[in-house]
Amino acid sequence: MTSSATKGHTRVQWAITILCNLTVFTYGLQCGWMSPATVLLQSPNSPTGRPLSTSEVSWVASSASLAGVLGAFVFIKTVDRFGRKMGILVMTVLQALVWIVKLLPASTTTLIIARVFSGMAGAGCFHVVPMYVKEIAQDSIRGSLSSVAALAQSIGILVMFLMGGFLDYYTVLWIVVGLPIVTFGMLLKAPESPSYLVKVGKTEEATRVLAFLRGLDVEDKEIQNEIDVLKREDEYYKSMPSISMATVFKTKPWRKACIIMILVILVHAFNGSFSVLNYTATLLQDSGMNISPELQSLSIPIFMTLGSIVTIITIDKLGRKLILGSSFAATALAFACMATSSVLKMYGWIAPAWINVTMMMVLICCYGGGVCPLPFIVMTELFNFQIRAKLMGYLVMLAWFTSFIQLVIFSELTSRYGAHVSFCMFVVINVLATALVVLVLPETKGKSIEELEKELTEGRRRKCVTMS
Repeated sequence: MTSSATKGHTRVQWAITILCNLTVFTYGLQCGWMSPATVLLQSPNSPTGRPLSTSEVSWVASSASLAGVLGAFVFIKTVDRFGRKMGILVMTVLQALVWIVKLLPASTTTLIIARVFSGMAGAGCFHVVPMYVKEIAQDSIRGSLSSVAALAQSIGILVMFLMGGFLDYYTVLWIVVGLPIVTFGMLLKAPESPSYLVKVGKTEEATRVLAFLRGLDVEDKEIQNEIDVLKREDEYYKSMPSISMATVFKTKPWRKACIIMILVILVHAFNGSFSVLNYTATLLQDSGMNISPELQSLSIPIFMTLGSIVTIITIDKLGRKLILGSSFAATALAFACMATSSVLKMYGWIAPAWINVTMMMVLICCYGGGVCPLPFIVMTELFNFQIRAKLMGYLVMLAWFTSFIQLVIFSELTSRYGAHVSFCMFVVINVLATALVVLVLPETKGKSIEELEKELTEGRRRKCVTMS
């Protein structure tokens, strides 16, 4: 008898994953827009009619991070009520508004409004999209499908850097304004996640969707088994009292998963890579290496893309722990080299300029392939359906807020005490992050929610029994 694995296919899962990640590609375009636009906005040829001050540009840039907190809160309240697909559709509307507002006569106000819409949609890129992809993906390719988001963001940044370097301000906007509108139209044909359909009582539709996603018949045993698991989970959690944060912290596996992910998000946000991304030009200039501005700007998305591709290829073979732990360890080593170089420079010793440049590229590669995407992939796998939307939303809010704080701290520490102090702080944080991943974070590759919750509840005791 032929197995289901050989009868089915994954083409539909890949196609829908790529489709919904067009929103993340658009987010990458919006992230990449700020860098080339800043030079123009502060020049005499600014579309606002006057050069913007450093303070105004700072508000335009930082408003997206603060709006991300608001966006995450909005999605917490909507994706469990109206569905994951609806959440992604709302994201495309917000992303269309970003470009439409920027096409209006440019001013500080319109630019900030556009960045607010961008930040709100960006929250969904790290909340709704990974959740939707996890719920449509089969276990064997779940990691690869979830990693597409990091690649989409990196390619979006690269494309915007290329366009921003060769095309004028409004030409770029007219080219990209239609993308979220087209994405919205195509997403109307995409299915809702089977988990959500079971939750709202549409079991027959969930069965058809699951069969469509797996390339199998609705009567196939594999489809029936998956639906039975979803139904049992739904019945169990519906029998429980209304789930609040108090309930989460009273339930041991949920409490442990939540605490672990809070710690992972904190080290992710404060590990320093985000600051390096935002201050790459300044850091490259300080390195003393003569690199053209064009090459400087393109190096960021190129190395982020490289890291993303490596992760897509390896994540379902090597697992989440190894890639994330290695990324934090490599980042710690890179910051240690940069800190040493800065200290030597203070005492009159000049380290080779290529060392800092190489270490920065290592940082960016590790960020694109590990530090940035993997915490959000792991949390979709660690939380069950009943608490996934709420807890992921709160964690995304925490990530956006702490990323904003990190930028402020890095700028202040560097200006007052020198870059070496910030780099040393980031070394310590990344060493702690490596230890956290290796010693505490459970491996989620290929495991069901039931297996992970059992491991969180009994894992340590089970190991002790085995050793004895």
